[in-house]
Amino acid sequence: MAEASGKNNDHNGAAEEKARAYVETLSPEHKMLLVLKAQLYGGSWQPMLDDLNNRLEGKPYIFKLANRIKGDVERIEELMKFEKENDIDLSKFVKI
Repeated sequence: MAEASGKNNDHNGAAEEKARAYVETLSPEHKMLLVLKAQLYGGSWQPMLDDLNNRLEGKPYIFKLANRIKGDVERIEELMKFEKENDIDLSKFVKI
């Protein structure tokens, strides 16, 4: 049983190290999206994507991001893909 636990800790440690290294390569725009996800959207991407899409469609939205909505949506999709593939929340690794 301890062996299985050790393997899980090794996996978690490797995933965290990969996430830290990945976050270090991100642009300031990517990092800002991670901060907004954590601070304004309860750690969830979907409400932020909903806000951006609502803004594009002229519907009410919660938070007004900069005029680069399409780029932000693409960055969010990239970040979501990394998080899903590595089962990790990147916003925990952004220093503000």
